[in-house]
Amino acid sequence: MASGGGTIAALWTEVNRCGQSGDFTRALKSVNKILQECKDDVTALNCKVVCLIQNGNFKEALNVIHTHNKVFGSLVHGSQSPVLDELPSAEDKVLKGQLYRLERYEECLTVYRDLIRNSQDDYEEERKTNLSAVVAALSAWEQAPPEDLGLPETSYELCYNSACTLIGQGRLPEAMKKLQEAEELCRQSLSEDSDMTEEDIDAELAVIHSQMAYVMQLQGRTEDALQLYNQVIKLKPTDVGLLAVTANNIITINKDQNVFDSKKKVKLTNADGVEHKLAKKQMQAIDFNKALLAMYTNQADQCRKLVASLQSQNPGHPRPVLIQVSQLCREKQHSKAIELLQRFSEKHPESASEIKLTMAQLYVVQGHVTKACDILRSIEDLKHKQGMISALVTMYSHEEDIDSAIDVFSQGIQHYQKHQPNLPAHLSLVREAANFKLKYGRKKEAISDLEQLWKLSKHLPSADKMSFNVDVDELENSHGATYVRKKAAKVTGEILPKEQGQGDIKKKKKKKKGKLPKNCDPKATPDPERWLPMRERSYYRGRKKGKKKEQVGKGTQGATSGASGELDASKTASSPPTSPRPGTAGSSNVVPPRQQKPATSGATRKKPQQKKKKGGKVGGSGTLRTYWHMYLKKAQDLEGACGITELHDALSLSEVGDERKLFIIGTHVKLNGSEVPSSVQDARELITQLVAENR
Repeated sequence: MASGGGTIAALWTEVNRCGQSGDFTRALKSVNKILQECKDDVTALNCKVVCLIQNGNFKEALNVIHTHNKVFGSLVHGSQSPVLDELPSAEDKVLKGQLYRLERYEECLTVYRDLIRNSQDDYEEERKTNLSAVVAALSAWEQAPPEDLGLPETSYELCYNSACTLIGQGRLPEAMKKLQEAEELCRQSLSEDSDMTEEDIDAELAVIHSQMAYVMQLQGRTEDALQLYNQVIKLKPTDVGLLAVTANNIITINKDQNVFDSKKKVKLTNADGVEHKLAKKQMQAIDFNKALLAMYTNQADQCRKLVASLQSQNPGHPRPVLIQVSQLCREKQHSKAIELLQRFSEKHPESASEIKLTMAQLYVVQGHVTKACDILRSIEDLKHKQGMISALVTMYSHEEDIDSAIDVFSQGIQHYQKHQPNLPAHLSLVREAANFKLKYGRKKEAISDLEQLWKLSKHLPSADKMSFNVDVDELENSHGATYVRKKAAKVTGEILPKEQGQGDIKKKKKKKKGKLPKNCDPKATPDPERWLPMRERSYYRGRKKGKKKEQVGKGTQGATSGASGELDASKTASSPPTSPRPGTAGSSNVVPPRQQKPATSGATRKKPQQKKKKGGKVGGSGTLRTYWHMYLKKAQDLEGACGITELHDALSLSEVGDERKLFIIGTHVKLNGSEVPSSVQDARELITQLVAENR
């Protein structure tokens, strides 16, 4: 320890007091004052590095270590020199624990075990927490089986590290329970501190919530995970490492969707000091996602730059090459992509399996199925897997190369016969091979496979039991039989051939009769032109033009009034009679419009115009009066009788005009009806009015 006046002693006292209270910022200021007086003080340098590490200034701490290489040479070059072994205090040995930042986890684990075994002070709980963090890192990044260190999970930090260890092992439900326990312990411990607000507690819980969201994401609950990730982002925690990891996980959920949100989140991964907070594999995953995001946003040049940087940092990693191949495929350069994959697989055979699978996929996309099969069969680690055999057989069958498909089956059966005989996978493969050969008519080869399956299947009964003392009919008729063969009728003598058409005629389904419209007479012949519009039918005469509508008014008979014009049936449209009004069930013999026949030429042809005569003669010429007794009957009483409109045309009432003295009003009456129809009432009122005016 450096000797000096009372000022240096006071500074060391201040360093000690700040170290115990955890105020490493003020401790760093005091240490810097000591180093101004004694530049080569080893203890002061160690304390400065510890303060920088505690404050998160890892880059500056590394600079101090590189500057004073004599003291910190063991950490830089990876060897434990006698200098570190001679450090006197436990605080100096904490420097060895920073091997964790260098990702030398095995050495760090040994150091912490030694510290816990040989030290007894107030930092015991912190050392145990760091030891559990090292075990979690070994499980997560190096897939090493964790050791049971017997650490009590009395704090939320220890419980959280235990959950991280379980995540590395893939035990996700247990990890979620541990994280929930850590959340409860954290709330309990922080709520006891009166200075902690609810916001401070939420900020401390952010790392636990982010890890819970990661477990949900691994379980496939992406919606819940995304919601929890966004809650952590909204808290704006001061830990840049936590923000970077959370933002990166959101980007992985978005994938090629919601690209605008991903571009905002990727900025959080570029904060200062992130590289000192995260492990190398975490930074590697973030860089991969940046390259993929550039590809999805059509930033081809940016994607190539990032891929080139990744390839220089990770020369043997297949992922940068796959990203580059994806970019080439987006640019429709499939041949160039295949060449790139071929060169990489030859240069790095340890990654050839993943690369060759991608090559096979590209060949299939281009339609070169046979080349894809050749690539797949060249993968030694996968060519005898059941999934690979199934894919190869399917592809060869698509190309109608049955011999190659059977060869794939044969090689697979030989592999299982040699390395894994009589296993379920072996038996199922032989069975599928026999079915495939039967399907394509290779009966002899299928028989050999079935015989081999018979020998391999030890659970089957012997041939003697199968051929004797078994009643087949009784077996088929048993309750457990899933398929029962239909018994054919016994025929004595020779089997007679089937008659022509016997058994071939299928039963025709009975067609339901269509519903007829209301008031339809099934005996009447329907109008063949009923589907045509009215103006396109052969018997349509068109509308009469030149008739002015008259307003309703009062006056003498024959005067121009609205009442006479409204009640004049000759001025109505000369169209076929419409269907009866609702409630007129008595007129059941009225033929609906679609089933009416065209009117006969004699009934519809207009009479030649007669010369008007004075004297009030009704209905044109007098020769027509002899036919009144025929027309003035109900349509259902006389066959061939006209309707109201046709009757007006036949009597030429429209030729008389205002001199007419006879009005024909169509009415209808219910049979045994209790109410008088409105048409009858109107007729009665009109007659009453006419009689009153003539008096």
